[in-house]
Amino acid sequence: MKFPKTHTLEQIAGIINSKFVGDKDFPVLGMNEIHVVTKGDIVFVDHPKYYDKALESAATIVLINKEVDCPKGKALLISDDPFRDFNKLTNHFKPFISSNKSISATAKIGEGTVIQPNCFIGNDVVIGKNCTIHSNVSIYDGTVIGDNVIIHANTVLGASAFYYKKRPEGFDQLLSGGNVVIENNVDIGASCTIDKGVTASTTIKEGTKIDNLVQVGHDTVIGKKCLIASQVGIAGCVVVEDEVTIWGQVGITSGITIGTKAVISAKAGVSKSLEGNKSYFGIPADDFRSKYKEIAAIRKIPEILEKLKNL
Repeated sequence: MKFPKTHTLEQIAGIINSKFVGDKDFPVLGMNEIHVVTKGDIVFVDHPKYYDKALESAATIVLINKEVDCPKGKALLISDDPFRDFNKLTNHFKPFISSNKSISATAKIGEGTVIQPNCFIGNDVVIGKNCTIHSNVSIYDGTVIGDNVIIHANTVLGASAFYYKKRPEGFDQLLSGGNVVIENNVDIGASCTIDKGVTASTTIKEGTKIDNLVQVGHDTVIGKKCLIASQVGIAGCVVVEDEVTIWGQVGITSGITIGTKAVISAKAGVSKSLEGNKSYFGIPADDFRSKYKEIAAIRKIPEILEKLKNL
């Protein structure tokens, strides 16, 4: 998430009431999660295990809960609770703005687009030409939709990321300041949910077709011309490359990559990155050749036990 204008380190420290290390006029351009940070961004870290990763990342401002040596060319914001203060910054730069209309006055809707009754179109939504948005679809603030997109009834675009920090009193949610981007010629089935990014965009690329009852987590990027069948659940920060086919009830864990033209059979559980141009099934998912060898070996266990018994 980039800020509307450049801020200084001193200004940002003032917003969250924190100490800082570095030139008070050090430029701050935005804030992002670590997997999408660029120069000028703030990244937050609140666990020693990830200090080095944050300090060595592309981010040039690190919001951290310990005073450490500041890397050359960077700045630090010292906070007793970086998670809380990252939320403060999200609230400051991307506050929730309620709407009193079904279709916001700031929404931009292209020529030839049809919006069926009982839809909600939020603030600053952009919808391209010749789209069809069926009844009871909710499109949250800042969503961007290309041309020739079809979205079926009861789908929600832009709900908050499922991202929480456990505290003694319960769970504290990391606020989402990103959005959803749907490119041209995408079809989305009924009752799907596509969560917005925490600071960046959850993206469905051109030509992808999504069946009913599919969940796509925050900051996930789904490539071009993918096919995703019913009841698939994809966690946050996943990269699904182009022309991947995912069959029904597949579950995919966070932060992994599915290679180009991979095929994942129904009910597979994907817990690690998968190479492209292969077919996979099972829990945990593996390529067909490896999985069939595994099944064959398991079937031999009774025979092996019987032989051992007779020794």
